[in-house]
Amino acid sequence: QVQVMESGGGLVQAGESLTLSCTASGDNGAMGWFRQAPGKEREAVSCITWGGTITYYTDSVKGRFTVSRNNSKNTLYLRMDSLKPEDTAMYYCAQREYPGCSRARSAYKAWGQGTQVTVSS
Repeated sequence: QVQVMESGGGLVQAGESLTLSCTASGDNGAMGWFRQAPGKEREAVSCITWGGTITYYTDSVKGRFTVSRNNSKNTLYLRMDSLKPEDTAMYYCAQREYPGCSRARSAYKAWGQGTQVTVSS
């Protein structure tokens, strides 16, 4: 069974940066970041293919967030710059069984427990 674990969340002020990390025991799969704010549905934030050549970002984070991965360390990263209060949410890492990206939650088979990001104004 694939184990996924996020880290790096915290409380920051608007305009500051934060980097999330995620380790996963599986391999050969695309990985994604999702987030869920209170009272809202979980949404796809970013995804990166197994080879790291293709990435996806939801419109609200384009130009501010950068996803990357180090397959030798089975680690996924999400660099978040210019954070806004509306970025406040629980952030989840997830891994697919396939190398291509997907924005659908159902496409991901392994999920972490989440790490909280809170951005104060």
